[in-house]
Amino acid sequence: MEYKYQLLILGSYNGDVKEITDLFTKRLGELNLQKNFYQILFSRDFNKEYKGNQPTFTIYFGSKTGNFLDLEKIEKLLNDGNIVLPIFQNSFSAEIPTILGNQNGLKYTPNEIDKVVNLILESFGKLRNTRKVFISYRREESSSVAIQLYEALERNNFDVFLDTHSIKQGEPFQDELWHRMTDCDVIVLLNTKSFLESKWCKEEVAEASVKQIGVLQLVWPNHKLEKMAEVCIPINLRAEEFVDNNFSDKDLSKLKQESVLTIVQQTESLRARNLAARQDSLITNFLSIARKYNKSMSVQPQRFITEELGKNKRRIFIPSIGIPQSTDYNQSSQLKKEIKEFDVEEIYLIYDNIRIREKWLKHLDYLNEWLDVKTIKKQEFDIWLKNN
Repeated sequence: MEYKYQLLILGSYNGDVKEITDLFTKRLGELNLQKNFYQILFSRDFNKEYKGNQPTFTIYFGSKTGNFLDLEKIEKLLNDGNIVLPIFQNSFSAEIPTILGNQNGLKYTPNEIDKVVNLILESFGKLRNTRKVFISYRREESSSVAIQLYEALERNNFDVFLDTHSIKQGEPFQDELWHRMTDCDVIVLLNTKSFLESKWCKEEVAEASVKQIGVLQLVWPNHKLEKMAEVCIPINLRAEEFVDNNFSDKDLSKLKQESVLTIVQQTESLRARNLAARQDSLITNFLSIARKYNKSMSVQPQRFITEELGKNKRRIFIPSIGIPQSTDYNQSSQLKKEIKEFDVEEIYLIYDNIRIREKWLKHLDYLNEWLDVKTIKKQEFDIWLKNN
């Protein structure tokens, strides 16, 4: 079964829906994303088509008359940990049901169509600097195919790491490799005959499991599938999928174009599943510890967590998959300015710091002293929530 991103449209929707879905489809094309990995569902499709284990973004259109539809569906979506964006025209409290009263809503006008579509794409992580792929391979066996896939994935708007192309001279090779793996969404692993005989290749597989990074395993002809990671999609390559049936020459072997296209598509499919898994893992871990200390927290439509502080004040925690970047700080700071429904006391990026280079961690700690947006390491969630 292939995993898809699900866009759900519920509530009292009208003609505005077509404009939103048309623009959403257009944006997918502009971003060079595979449209067949996205599914738009309506209320009538919910019971048959909705999959709770796939990344989902829901738009809920409120009702001016207070005739609230799809409440049972909304309850299930919230219980599944999904994002629901309430849309209203005049009054949030009058047009949005109580079950969504703790969610950040959007006052909708025709000029807000771009904003709605951007929220959907941001929720799915469909920005170029987060579409990161790591190619794991053994140079002595599959260099030419690794380069071929690097070029194909780059053409399809992925940010691809390949050791021979992506590490600058003078950088500590292994530290930078782990650092870059931490920041990727999917590992495309070329499982050739002697792949696991390499110490470094074995360690890359272990790192993928620790970081919960999805693995697309390309199994060479006359070789066997290996159990490598919790989230792993295997593709058993056949000799005829290589040009001239040549799969054993590290410098000359090439995959046929149809096979390359399949790999690109499967990378996107795995990324859909893996993005949701990593976000859910980070959010769930944070919320679980927060509950231990009786914190009042909720997941918001923009994929951040709010903590109730009383007197209409909240703290915001934003999960950052991979390594926090300057754009994460900027977007988070901007979010603080855009929120009108409550006063934002503090804003934090929460992230997993395993295998991030020490110089980068020191840089993040330094920024904590000077910026209004702070960071919290996953390994320090417990002590931070206990003391704050």
